[in-house]
Amino acid sequence: MTTDSPSAPISNFLRTIIDNDLRAGRTAGRLWAGRPGPAEVRRQGEADPARIRTRFPPEPNGYLHIGHAKSICLNFGLARDYQGACHLRFDDTNPEKEEDEYVQAIIEMVHWLGFDWTHHGQEHLYYASDYFEVMYRFAQALVASGHAYVDEQSADQMRATRGTLTEPGTHSPWRDRPAAESLALLDEMRRGVHPDGRMALRARIDMASPNINMRDPVLYRIRHVSHHRTGDAWCIYPMYTWAHPVEDALEGITHSICTLEFEDQRPFYDWILERLVELDQLAAPLPRQYEFARLNLSYVVTSKRKLRQLVEERHVAGWDDPRLPTLAGLRRRGYTPSSIRLFCERLGVSKADSRIDYATLEQALRDDLDPVAPRAVAVLDPLKLIITNFPEDQVEPCSAPINPHAPDGALRHFPFTRELWIERDDFREDPPRKYFRLFPGNLVRLKYAYIVRCTGCVKDAQGRIVEVHAEYLPETRSGTPGADSVKVKGTVTWVSADSAVPAEVRLYDRLFSEAHPDAGDKDFLAALNPDSCRVVQALLEPGTRAEPGTAWQFERLGYFVADREDSTAERPVINRAVTLRDTWV
Repeated sequence: MTTDSPSAPISNFLRTIIDNDLRAGRTAGRLWAGRPGPAEVRRQGEADPARIRTRFPPEPNGYLHIGHAKSICLNFGLARDYQGACHLRFDDTNPEKEEDEYVQAIIEMVHWLGFDWTHHGQEHLYYASDYFEVMYRFAQALVASGHAYVDEQSADQMRATRGTLTEPGTHSPWRDRPAAESLALLDEMRRGVHPDGRMALRARIDMASPNINMRDPVLYRIRHVSHHRTGDAWCIYPMYTWAHPVEDALEGITHSICTLEFEDQRPFYDWILERLVELDQLAAPLPRQYEFARLNLSYVVTSKRKLRQLVEERHVAGWDDPRLPTLAGLRRRGYTPSSIRLFCERLGVSKADSRIDYATLEQALRDDLDPVAPRAVAVLDPLKLIITNFPEDQVEPCSAPINPHAPDGALRHFPFTRELWIERDDFREDPPRKYFRLFPGNLVRLKYAYIVRCTGCVKDAQGRIVEVHAEYLPETRSGTPGADSVKVKGTVTWVSADSAVPAEVRLYDRLFSEAHPDAGDKDFLAALNPDSCRVVQALLEPGTRAEPGTAWQFERLGYFVADREDSTAERPVINRAVTLRDTWV
């Protein structure tokens, strides 16, 4: 059902819980009827073929980001390792913000990460909106049994009477209305008789509870808004905290794994499910909720609201802008599914909040690409180098490993000619101390070719250096007995001026210049890095084919990928995914 498991999964507290549950038989006796459903459906089923069931439940109101990747890898990975099923479920209970565009983007990204939701030949792709009718039936049962009531207070009044952490809340004047009256009003709410905010359905629990989440939370609110799947069939929508446990139970989830902000909601999660079992609406055994620390990554924001602001205000080019922490943006930048899975594996799972440095994500990409990425040479800021004693019409073939780690030793081939391009930074007319590249009188190795002695440079009328001149030492070609006859400290990469491939290269860096751009009350936009993207006209080693998605290590520079959207054979567009080493230390 998913990407192959690592050879030895790293233990964590969630694996310990699952091991103990399986050993104690907590999940034994579960039935699966081939589809989610309430008690009467579950009882028609047979023994569940999945040892455990987990779920990844995104709300389709934006694009997935790197924080979601941790949850995806965790939930799908646990199901894989324990011969279970992981459901992809869209929690589409808030029609004001949800769109089918986001549904399709989420499906694409989960697949891209290497996971799917098929178990024993059955797909487990679900929507909260699939359950609207049964949720409503459950709500009626809660009202009829005295566990819920229709409240006519406004949202502000509810908030004012909720109490504080040190003071209990006060009862709504509608809390003790007869069940029949609440049922009739709930029916009117569903039929659209009342406007938004006129009334809401609340659970009747305990307004003096020390856990504010247990002080008669709202179950349904009125919203006259079209839904991306159900259209105008509904004008009341379930609150997430009510829908979440019900969806888990309908789908037979055994381990409902959430981030820590839902820890305070766990008592309500359990209360809802226990009441519905008592009312014979749900069948035991029930799901249990467990929480883990979410991923907090430096130099990014992951709030969907802030990401949407960046997109809508055009601070970035779209949801797949390579500077964003969205999975679509990371993919376009050059991150691979295996590098993100490696990153998530290295993070581990704990209950302690921490902030992970962005460099950890970058290192995972380097470690993933280094063994497999073909090498090439690119010159990002070209400066002409003329080998004055090399014949003008001579072309000398050179070669280098496609990848030094590859066991087959395959080579790439390129020409050495009189006129070459080098990086402008590889020449200094007046070099600083410990500068070992080209400057007048110095000897350097032109990588894979000859040692040359710099003889000077040519400047234009404005004093800008436009050419560097050097003489090569014919007996020092790489791979020949004379290669080591002259000792040099510097090595310079180059491409032939006759065969270099022009390309647009986008030098992406971190979007924010501060590690915690949205901490406290700071304006995160003020921390935008003005140098997060620079575009240069570069020259590439001949034979570098820029099909979209192709990745290389450009020697001395880093890892680069042909842009998925803009790159063509006629006009290569290359993105820098990551430098060879962390430049932010």
